[in-house]
Amino acid sequence: IKVEAPPPVLEQYNTLRLVNSNCTEKSRPSWDNPMQFVLACVSYAVGLGNVWRFPYLCQMHGGGGFMIPYLIMLFVEGIPLFYMELAIGQKMRLGSIGAWSAISPYLGGLGIASVVTSLYLCLYYNVINAWSFWYLFHSFQAVLPWSDCPVNSNRTAYLEECEVATPTQYFFFRETLNISSSIDENGGVHMGLALCLLLAWLIVYLFIVKGVKSTGKVVYFTATFPYVVLIIYLIRGVTLHGALNGVKYMFTPKMEQLANPQTWINAATQIFFSLGLGFGSLIAFASYNHHNNNFENQAITVSLINSGTSIFASIVTFSIYGFKATFNYESCLERMRLLLMNTFELAEDTVHIDNISFWITDLNRTQPEQIAAIASRIETCSLEAELDTAVEGTGLAFIVYSEAIKNMPAAQLWSVLYFFMLLLLGMGSMLGNVTAIITPLRDFKVLAHNAMKTYSLISHMPGLVCLFCLLLGFGFTTRSGNYWFTMFNEYGATFSLLFIVLLEIVTVSYIYGLKRFEKDIEDMLGRRPNWYWKIMWVAVSPLLLISLFVFYILNYIQGGAPTYQAWDKDVVREELTQIRLGLRSDSEISCVNLCAYSHIEMTVTRKSM
Repeated sequence: IKVEAPPPVLEQYNTLRLVNSNCTEKSRPSWDNPMQFVLACVSYAVGLGNVWRFPYLCQMHGGGGFMIPYLIMLFVEGIPLFYMELAIGQKMRLGSIGAWSAISPYLGGLGIASVVTSLYLCLYYNVINAWSFWYLFHSFQAVLPWSDCPVNSNRTAYLEECEVATPTQYFFFRETLNISSSIDENGGVHMGLALCLLLAWLIVYLFIVKGVKSTGKVVYFTATFPYVVLIIYLIRGVTLHGALNGVKYMFTPKMEQLANPQTWINAATQIFFSLGLGFGSLIAFASYNHHNNNFENQAITVSLINSGTSIFASIVTFSIYGFKATFNYESCLERMRLLLMNTFELAEDTVHIDNISFWITDLNRTQPEQIAAIASRIETCSLEAELDTAVEGTGLAFIVYSEAIKNMPAAQLWSVLYFFMLLLLGMGSMLGNVTAIITPLRDFKVLAHNAMKTYSLISHMPGLVCLFCLLLGFGFTTRSGNYWFTMFNEYGATFSLLFIVLLEIVTVSYIYGLKRFEKDIEDMLGRRPNWYWKIMWVAVSPLLLISLFVFYILNYIQGGAPTYQAWDKDVVREELTQIRLGLRSDSEISCVNLCAYSHIEMTVTRKSM
C-alpha cells in the first residue's frame, strides 16, 4: 500500500476557498454599485466616537498638537488594517467565520470571536439610539425640559436634586435614566426608554431585512445627512458669541504633549476603534463586492473621510465649547459684579465685567474685613479653566451639548437637528454591527439539515438577531442600566478587539503568507500591493498592535478592579465605585482556542481511523 502525505492544510483550504468563491459569485447578492459600498463603510465607520471621543482627546492632549500622532497612526495602523480586512472579505466572499475558516480551519474561532464581539456591542450600542429618540421626542416642546428645574410636590421651590446639580444633568440622570445610586440596585424597567429601544431595533430591522438590497438604499441617507447637520451647526456655531475662543483653543498646539506616551497610545486606539476594525463588519460588507472592485482606493478614501470627519466635527464641537465656556465665564463675572455692587454699594457704572479683578484686589486692600465676610461667595472666574474642562461620551453628547443648545435662539430647532444627527450616526454604525453577525450566520449552512430549513432560517435571521438583542437590551433600560452600559462600553470589547486584529494580521502575514496574499490582491486588482502596504503588514502594524496589547494588559493589572461613576443623589455628583466584572473578553478568546482545539481533535481522530 502506497501511503502519501496529505497536502498542506493551507493548500487544501486555498483550493476550497477558490471553489467556494466561484460557486458563490453568481448566487451571492452584491452592492448595486461601488458607491453603495463606500457609503456603507462611511456610515459604519463615522459614528458617535467621531463626535464625542475625538474632541475630548484633542482637549486632553494639546489641541492641534494631537493631530500629529493621530495622523501618523492613521497611516501606519488604520489604513493598512482597513485595506487588509476589505481584501479578505472581497476575495473570500464570505462573512468572518467562513473567511477565516477558509484561510485556515484552525482559525474559524477567530471569525466566531468577531461575531461574539459584535453581538456584545449590539446589546448596548442601540441603547444610545434609544436615548437619542428620547431627547428627540422631548425637543418638540415650547420650552426644552432640560432648560429649567421642575418644581417640588408643594410647588414652593425647585427640586433640591436639580438645584444642586444642573437642569441638564437632572434631565439626563433622573428623567432619562432614573438612575440608581449603585449597580446593585436594579429597579424596574424605564417604560419610556424601553419603548424608544423597541423603536430603535424596529428601524434597524427594517434597514437590514433584505440584506444589501435594503441596506444599500438606506446608507445614501445615513452616510450623508449627518454632514448636512454638521455644516449647519458649523455655520451656526462660529457665529455664536465666544465660539472663536473654542476654535482657537483647539488649534493652539501644546507640543509638550508629544512627549507623553499616553498621547500616542490614545491616538492609536482612537484610529483603531473609529474605523471599526476587528468586528467583522468590514469583511462582511466587502464580501458583497464584485471580484474586481477597486477596494484599495476605497480603503484609503473611507479612512481619510473618517479622520476628516473627526477633525471637522471637532471644529463644530469646539465652537460650541467656546460659546458654552464664554457664557459660563461671563455669567460668573456678572455674579461677582452683582455681589460687589450689593455688598459695597458701588455705582452701577463703575463696576463691569472687565474690571472685576481690579475691584476685588482694590477692595481687599482698602476694606479687608468686608471682603473676608463674603470670601466664601467669591468665585474664581477663568475662561481657560472653563475650556480645560474635558468631557467625553454621554456626558458630552447629552449634557454639555444640551447645556449649550438651551442657550441658543430657536433652541428647539437646534435640538431636533442635533439629536436627529446623533440618531443617524448611531443607526449607521448599527447597520455594520448587525451585518457582522448576520452575514457569517447566513453563510454557515450547517445550522440546518436541509435546503428548506436553511432557507427558512436564513430568511428569519435578521428578525431573530434583532429580537434577541432587544430582549437582552431591556436590561440597559433599568435604573442600573447605565452602569452596565459603562462596563460593557469600557471593558467589554477593548482587549478582545486588540487580540482579534493582532491575530488577523499575524495570520495573513505569517501563516497564510504575504506572497499568497499578494497574489490574491493581484487577482482582484490586476497589480500587487506596493512596498508601503507590505512593510506595514509585516512589521510596523504588528509591532504597534503588540505594544498596545501589552500596554492594555499592564494598565489593567495596575488599575485593579474595574470602576464606574455612580450618581449619588444625596450629594448630586458622580463618585468612583469599584466592581468585579465577571463578563470580560474571556468568551471571545475562548472561541479561538476552542475552535482550534476542536479541529485538532477531529484531525487526530481521522488519522487514527
